[in-house]
Amino acid sequence: MASVSNSPMRKVSLRNLAAHKVRLALTVLSVVLGTAFVAGSFVFTDTLQKTFDSIFENTAQGVDVRVSMEERNTSGVPVEDVDKLAAVDGVRAVAPAVSGQIVLINADGGAVQTGGAPSIGQSYLPPGQAIAEPDTFVEGAPPTQTGQVALNTSAAERAGLKVGDSAKVLAPARGIVDVTLSGIYEGAGSDTGGFIGALFTDEQARGLFTDGQHVEYIDVAGDGVSQTELQQRVEQVFPDLKVQTGDQVREETKAEVDSALSFINYFLLAFGAIALLVGTFIIYNTFSMIVAQRLRELALLRAIGASRAQVGRSVVTEALVVGLIGSIIGLLGGIGLAYGLRSLLNTFDVGLPEGPLQVGARTIIVALVVGVVVTTLSAYAPARRASKIPPVAAMREEFASTGDSLRVRTLIGAILGVIGVALLVFGSRGTGGGAALIVGLGAFSLIIAVLLGAPALSRPIVGALGAVFAKPFGAIGRLARTNAVRNPRRTAATAFALTLGLMLVTVIGVFGSSAKASINALVDVGVSADYILTGPNAIGVPRGAADAVRQVPDVQSATSLHGVRAKVDGEDEQGASFDGPIEGVLEYKILEGTVDLTGNNMLVSKSTADDKGWTVGSTQTLTGPGGVEYQTVVAGVFEDNQLIGSWIVSDEAYRKLMPAESLPDFVVLVKAKPGADLTTLRSELETATEKYVVVQVQDREEFKGTQGQQINTLLAILYGLLALAVVIAILGIINTLALSVVERRREIGMLRAVGMQRGQMRRTIYLESVLIAVYGAAVGVVLGIAFGWAFVSTLADQGLDKITIPWGQVVGMLIGSGVVGVLAALWPANRAAKTKPLEAIADM
Repeated sequence: MASVSNSPMRKVSLRNLAAHKVRLALTVLSVVLGTAFVAGSFVFTDTLQKTFDSIFENTAQGVDVRVSMEERNTSGVPVEDVDKLAAVDGVRAVAPAVSGQIVLINADGGAVQTGGAPSIGQSYLPPGQAIAEPDTFVEGAPPTQTGQVALNTSAAERAGLKVGDSAKVLAPARGIVDVTLSGIYEGAGSDTGGFIGALFTDEQARGLFTDGQHVEYIDVAGDGVSQTELQQRVEQVFPDLKVQTGDQVREETKAEVDSALSFINYFLLAFGAIALLVGTFIIYNTFSMIVAQRLRELALLRAIGASRAQVGRSVVTEALVVGLIGSIIGLLGGIGLAYGLRSLLNTFDVGLPEGPLQVGARTIIVALVVGVVVTTLSAYAPARRASKIPPVAAMREEFASTGDSLRVRTLIGAILGVIGVALLVFGSRGTGGGAALIVGLGAFSLIIAVLLGAPALSRPIVGALGAVFAKPFGAIGRLARTNAVRNPRRTAATAFALTLGLMLVTVIGVFGSSAKASINALVDVGVSADYILTGPNAIGVPRGAADAVRQVPDVQSATSLHGVRAKVDGEDEQGASFDGPIEGVLEYKILEGTVDLTGNNMLVSKSTADDKGWTVGSTQTLTGPGGVEYQTVVAGVFEDNQLIGSWIVSDEAYRKLMPAESLPDFVVLVKAKPGADLTTLRSELETATEKYVVVQVQDREEFKGTQGQQINTLLAILYGLLALAVVIAILGIINTLALSVVERRREIGMLRAVGMQRGQMRRTIYLESVLIAVYGAAVGVVLGIAFGWAFVSTLADQGLDKITIPWGQVVGMLIGSGVVGVLAALWPANRAAKTKPLEAIADM
């Protein structure tokens, strides 16, 4: 018999797709699920990147040269250098940078929230002195005298302020400042996210944000000279300073932004890879089922003369069409996903910049290539397997036997599982990046092991679950259990999607609960203060609040905690200082020497003393940001304490080393007088700090809750992204069950013919889906607990020394997976129940 030509085979493939519209839709859906998240990740990150690029394209506009200090950990450029710069040949204008963080307080006394965007106060320079294009004032005028301030449009709207209104500004190192809104302006990047830009007169800005002797940097505009030439002239006058052209400043800023965004890019692309992996299994599972369902059809083609290669190509052709259609829809879905993700994050008011979605050529190409290639490769293996089955055998059997092939993959999976467990255990005994890498390799090995061994693993586990869940349903339950274990490949592939999703959810849950438990233990053991005063993360407790609290009659002591930046042995380090007694508010143990922190005394942690070879009585030189050197003496060595850090210096040393604008407190620890009523004291503290607006008075439990809430906010974003992967898994279960119903149409028809009612058929599909979902969830939870435990163990040196399993969440996920199983089965079960017995039995 003459072989069938390729052209007729293509027609057969295309007509087969058109004839099975439901199967085509379900198959396309599997590709859409696998590509939409990848495309969405690219669109989201490209949008962020483009928006930030457009913002920082306006950075240093009009600047030909910028002069700054070589090292950032300094007080800045001396103000006296401004006049020297102005005298350099070719300089048209000189603009010192005077800015600092602020909190804007509206007329009602509430702090204006920025959602994580910057809130900056800076000096206003008139057009004759400014270098960049002047801001456009849409209402009012720029500030002209002390006490006036201009705001960008979105900041004024957020604060509910109009020109002439009174407000307050909190400058952390200077306290509360009364201001009047003189004008509202629009400027490049001034209305990005929740950004607040407050313009003060140059004189007032210098008093608020500088020590009066230094500025952060100085911008220079040239007059008839190139940037490079002007840079060389300035370098000759200031050989010890960092002199950059405007182009170099913009490139450096852009590189810093790219670096800051790289974590988000890698993070989202990692989720895209996970979604792609899940989608790959959905696609593979789908085509395996389709080929199994079509064995008789393919055998008939072989019988009339089609070669094995032609049969294989016909299936691959269908996959190419499905992949192309699914990729296009997935690309569109990914764009919608990126839009929805940005809207979701904006509901948390995280201050993301605004801008149009960016759909680049790279995104389109990646979405199409990934979708088509993954689909084609997923179809190739089952197509090849189908083409090898002899026509007569395929016409006799509905499924090809897969028992022998499971042995090899199960054996390989078992070996990888042993290796993975060994790596997890070994890596969890260490800390740092090396240990985390070992744990990561172990986790990867175990994931592959579960992937390979899942079919063999599904039979005993699903069988055991079936004995529990299906037993109350009698014969219906036994049938559901049999269906779930009959095709272990299908069961394993369907469940693996949910396994991956819940594995990641569990890992993050273990990390979050362990982080909160570690913080709680740290506060419980280390903090003995009755109340803790806190402020915003980037600002701390404003200057003056601690002094106000010390005047409260029932307060025994109020100890301020400061951060100290200094060079020690040529390296930048971070230490601490306390303004007030430590005893009674913090618990720590002195191992050697004394607790005396007066004068130039210094206390160091045991690990720091061992690493640096410091001993009690040795002297150390600390160099502050302004270049001030201060001689200290190691007076004592204390047991390592995460709350205190590596070393502590006296308040005297702190005030000499750190510039005045760096003096706000991290926290203030308050101890009540003996016998004082704590409820009354709380009211007194709130009254004393009322004018500082951002100060919160918290007891230890509330303080722990605040720290835990910060972790919860981060976890909420992670869970939001992971929810998409879980949704993909759920849709995969629906997809697989629907195809399973199509595949078992004759069987379902036979059961209906012998008396099974529609309700019984629905319950059978429900139970089968529940067993698969719970199996996938159980495996994912076990893996997630193991991975979470191992990863958290490697972070013990970072303070995460309490490993806690969120058992409530674990149980909730297992119960939720059962609910998901029922919901996923609603449509497939209804379709199965509507199967007409005689038509199904007659269908070949």
